[in-house]
Amino acid sequence: MDNRTAKKHLDTIIKKARVHLYKPIQIAEILCRDRTVGDIDLDDLETYRTLSRKWRDKVCMKFLGRTSTSSSRFQDNLFDENATPPPVLRTLGEINHRHHGAVEAYIYEAFKQRHSQMSNGLALVNQSDKTKFVLKDFIAFFSRAPGLSRSVDKIFEIVVYALFSTLLETLDVKIGVIIGNIEDTIFREFPDFTEKVLGLDEHTLEAYHTAKVYRAGVTNAADSGLDIWANFGVAIQIKHLSLTPTIVEGIASDITADRIIIVCKECEKDILVSVLQQFGSAGRIQSVITENELETWYEKALRGQSAELIGDKVMQRLENEIKVEFPSTTEFDKFFTDRGYHELAVTDIWHS
Repeated sequence: MDNRTAKKHLDTIIKKARVHLYKPIQIAEILCRDRTVGDIDLDDLETYRTLSRKWRDKVCMKFLGRTSTSSSRFQDNLFDENATPPPVLRTLGEINHRHHGAVEAYIYEAFKQRHSQMSNGLALVNQSDKTKFVLKDFIAFFSRAPGLSRSVDKIFEIVVYALFSTLLETLDVKIGVIIGNIEDTIFREFPDFTEKVLGLDEHTLEAYHTAKVYRAGVTNAADSGLDIWANFGVAIQIKHLSLTPTIVEGIASDITADRIIIVCKECEKDILVSVLQQFGSAGRIQSVITENELETWYEKALRGQSAELIGDKVMQRLENEIKVEFPSTTEFDKFFTDRGYHELAVTDIWHS
């Protein structure tokens, strides 16, 4: 395989990767292991298929503080024929040896550039006060940026969480747990269950707690699953896509909750009516919230009658969640320098 073809395969993986670049980093660590330790054979996938996840996770923990949570099957897609199979890795390895780790540096330089873009996006929150922040422009920034568009779903999720959690907290919403049948034999026979699982006993038959929403965790957007869950029985699925019946059907089949809220980019009226008729009041889809509605709610939260009460809280929560999701590059810069990548030229390695 020639150098340019191998580079094309690598660039495709980098381009498709979301901000954390787990798959490109895995390639870099395979090449690093081959160059510095030499105990793997790039032509033999089984010598590094599984082990390379550990090598990747070790460096990711240094500067991301997290590791990939995608399924093994999704992670193994990295070695498919249309990605970076052994012949591609063999050519990349030869270039990497010849230029003393420059292919590794090329990959990590892409990571650095991607996170530099993320810093620019975060600056839109840092440098804005509640009277200047415009949600539509903020989301548009991530949608337009070539390196960030693959992560716009996570930004959309954070936007939803920041607003919802702030409103629930400020409204002081409470949820209750009540035992309605204290005369039942089961109640008398399972007092340890009601105490340990429900926090109730014969003296305390009801309890009230603060209503909260929780982000389900950092997962790859290629994996199906829950985005935000609430302790008051609602599952919230975030899709920065226009709603279609197919998407709704997929959500309804992936999530087992009895009540589902869908937050999406757009939703035409006829689709909304169809969705709610099919899954709505008698089904599992409780409601559909569009990006336009979120923009209206943000406008009220930041510049409406309640802005002084909740505006700063929304902005602070938005900033905090982005920082947690996308850590700063401070630790990465140290890693980049310690590896000596800053001393390598990566522009001319593909022609030799």
